[in-house]
Amino acid sequence: MIYKSCLDEISSDMLKGFFVDWLNRPNPETHLKLLKNSSLVVIALDEHTNQVVGFITAISDGVLSAYIPFLEVLPEYKNKGIGKELLKRMLKKLDDIYMVDLCCDDDLVGYYEKFGMLKSNGMLVRNYEIQSHISDK
Repeated sequence: MIYKSCLDEISSDMLKGFFVDWLNRPNPETHLKLLKNSSLVVIALDEHTNQVVGFITAISDGVLSAYIPFLEVLPEYKNKGIGKELLKRMLKKLDDIYMVDLCCDDDLVGYYEKFGMLKSNGMLVRNYEIQSHISDK
């Protein structure tokens, strides 16, 4: 497995199969755009298939705060330590940031606690009709 923070050689056709269980999945082109527009990114690349098999992103002001909106590993690559390595590398990149936040489902709280993260309350808005970022216009 190769871990990279640079997207120079990454194309949308290397980003298939993500956003499992989403009602309206972003297509690979939108996925590449969200990776490129993130403040920080780490991807896991299977060197044998030349496909991205996992990724994590962060959005940050670069001073005090960062938010991790995405950590995903393709289903067939789960339970191999890839998500753990992605999170470890991202948290290392964010070492000098005061607050690093993320939202997760209840069943993932224990996973993130293993990395020293604390459970917290949060509020959010979800506009599911634009979840895929593909407009009908």
